[in-house]
Amino acid sequence: MKLDFTDRRVVVTGAAQGIGRAIVQSFAREGARVWALDLDGEGLKVAAEAGASATRTLDLSDRSAVAAAMGDMAEALGGIDILVNCAGGVRGQVVKPVEEVSEREWLVLFEANVHGAFWCSQAVAPHMKRGGFGRIVNISSGAGLRPSLTGIQGYTAAKHALVGLTKQLSFELGPFGVTVNSVAPGFVLSNPATLRQWESYGPEGQARLVESIHTRRLGRPEDIADAVMFLSSDAAGWISGQILSVDGGRS
Repeated sequence: MKLDFTDRRVVVTGAAQGIGRAIVQSFAREGARVWALDLDGEGLKVAAEAGASATRTLDLSDRSAVAAAMGDMAEALGGIDILVNCAGGVRGQVVKPVEEVSEREWLVLFEANVHGAFWCSQAVAPHMKRGGFGRIVNISSGAGLRPSLTGIQGYTAAKHALVGLTKQLSFELGPFGVTVNSVAPGFVLSNPATLRQWESYGPEGQARLVESIHTRRLGRPEDIADAVMFLSSDAAGWISGQILSVDGGRS
């Protein structure tokens, strides 16, 4: 099966490092025109080196800024075919008892993992509906399907919300030729936060985690990018509303 993305118009958020950068590189390698978005302006230079056609520093919690960015891309390229909502993460938080979690700590994880994905999807939907074709892929997590290895309540709740949003948008947008799916990664060493988490387990905890994975290895950013590419392709035209666990069999 050959997945051809020649001249497809793609937006990838959270593109500055790890999984997002691997997704940018994969699409660019297959001929797509990719816009890479992230808060990290310096990191976006690496996304450009990975093949992004254009980059833009963007705060995804700002609805009006998101709408403007998507409008600019649609105008520049004549439309938007594929959106990958990869931005998210724990925003530097660590596990603590539920009674010690502040309001801001709770809210910022929803801003990072849910609000931005909704604003981006909301902004691209009219362009995809007009074109009669679209692919939206949300990067959720195993934490969106079960308790999180991080132990962070807000992160788990936000990823569960993203899974629900995926299913609802699929139901709404499917009649217009737009599929909406989610990839739920297992443990992937993809950025400083996941590296800190890995190191916090110590040798014994690391060994237990690897032992719980059927393939006996941690994930790579490329493993997640490969799943995104398939769900974004013409070959996946009758797959929608699904959550694909890419975790080496741990789930």
